[in-house]
Amino acid sequence: MTGSSPGAPGPLDRPLAPHGKADAVRERLITAIAVGQYLPGTKLPPERDLAQTLGVSRATLREAMGQLEETGVLVKRLGRTGGSFVAEAEDSREQFRDVAVRVLATSWQDLVHASDAMCRLQDTIVRAAAENRTEEHVHLLRERLEEFRAAPSGRAKQAADAALHLAIAEAGGNPVLADILFRAEQQLALSAPVHLWGDPQDQADMEQRALQDHEQLVALIASRDADAAGHLARRHAGIDLDLLERFRARAQQQAAQRPR
Repeated sequence: MTGSSPGAPGPLDRPLAPHGKADAVRERLITAIAVGQYLPGTKLPPERDLAQTLGVSRATLREAMGQLEETGVLVKRLGRTGGSFVAEAEDSREQFRDVAVRVLATSWQDLVHASDAMCRLQDTIVRAAAENRTEEHVHLLRERLEEFRAAPSGRAKQAADAALHLAIAEAGGNPVLADILFRAEQQLALSAPVHLWGDPQDQADMEQRALQDHEQLVALIASRDADAAGHLARRHAGIDLDLLERFRARAQQQAAQRPR
């Protein structure tokens, strides 16, 4: 929910080692689907970018994605607008909870540190936006806010969220800061510029929370209230970790209730 440039904090917080196996890549992609980083119907980033982010060869990535295509998790489409897409089945995330919980467990402390770093970076970016914004920036921010408000739930909302945060970063007027944020986010996730969208049953609540935060952020930037805007941005950036905590707790509860 805090995207400001390509890349976003998520469960895929560390590039894999160069010798990483296709199974590890497959599990990372499954985790991204399970926690809502990639929603049903979402197109994955280009193969070259994805392999570079993970620190693996394109051959390893192709093997992992091939496994997911064979099991119906991913769908390959040809043509100019083609690529690899998450299957439209709404229950696809439900199938992979155990894998996702295991992946999250191995990197949870890293995620906590990553979330703290992103909160601090977003604080700085939004303060800069409040201090440096022009009237043109304010006009664009209000347009992006209305686009977020009007966007249907799910993928369209994700895209509108990313566009709004990108406009905030641009309003900061400091390309070095924006680049630092971009590079930090690139290390924390696979998708670009998509952020976690949570478990299906959490989405309505989360999107309403995000809308309220966005309304306040735009108003505070417009009024040049840098302190209040930065404080809110730090809290807003914590949504991703909140969603992961909800997902993990719910998955663990469901696992405990299964017949043994």
